[in-house]
Amino acid sequence: MKYILKFTFSLCLLFSMFLSQAQETSTTTITKETTQKKPKTQTAKPEIQEAKPDSIKTDRYGLRVGVDLYKLTRGLYDKDYKGIEVTADFRLTKKYYLAAELGFEDKTTDDDRLNSTATGTYIKGGFDYNMYQNWLDMENLITIGMRGGFSTFSQQLNTYKIYNPNPYWGEQPPVVSGEKFNGLTAGWIEVVMGVKAKVFNNVFVGFGVQLKMLVANAKPSGFDNLYIPGFNRTYDGSFGIGFNYTVSYFIPIYKKKTIIPEIVKPTPKK
Repeated sequence: MKYILKFTFSLCLLFSMFLSQAQETSTTTITKETTQKKPKTQTAKPEIQEAKPDSIKTDRYGLRVGVDLYKLTRGLYDKDYKGIEVTADFRLTKKYYLAAELGFEDKTTDDDRLNSTATGTYIKGGFDYNMYQNWLDMENLITIGMRGGFSTFSQQLNTYKIYNPNPYWGEQPPVVSGEKFNGLTAGWIEVVMGVKAKVFNNVFVGFGVQLKMLVANAKPSGFDNLYIPGFNRTYDGSFGIGFNYTVSYFIPIYKKKTIIPEIVKPTPKK
């Protein structure tokens, strides 16, 4: 009986120790789970807009050479005019072009008091800026630019009239002169606005307007330059205006490729 009581007491003690150990283990596990830091919630970064090279535009660079049809055909209906102008431009960058014009004019001007003929050549040089944003594979231009012009020419005084303040016996007949003045020069600056459109492969037609200001003018002795080759008439003093209608041919030299990115917008979340 004594041994049975001891055995029973030993079992109760062992069972009590087991329960105590189990409770401590449970408490430790719960404490560890409680004291563990919760993972920080990461803020979702906004999606970065990516540029996809979906479109590649090839820009051609080269020399465009043409002729002014207005000056070339004016002599067909104006017996007092002969002239020709060659135009050229070279593409430097995406927007800028070097530009130049070279021409010859022979113009007879019949004024109220005199009749004179101006004959000479001129050259103009400067730049054009293309303001037009082309679509793919288009090469049209809407340009604004500046030029500096220089002309060397001669003036021939054909006839002139002597002013008569009291024309009682009528107007006197014009006096035939034929005197010629060589080595005359003139210089000017001008603002140029124009349009060029591609009509066929490498063939362009264009229209331009020039606003000019005369800065140098060597006048002949005894009368004024009524017309200056390249500048036009001088009736309005130091200011002049001109225009041209051109057809030109583009000679490609090299190409540059431009990637046009397409922006991918993030899909809105519901």
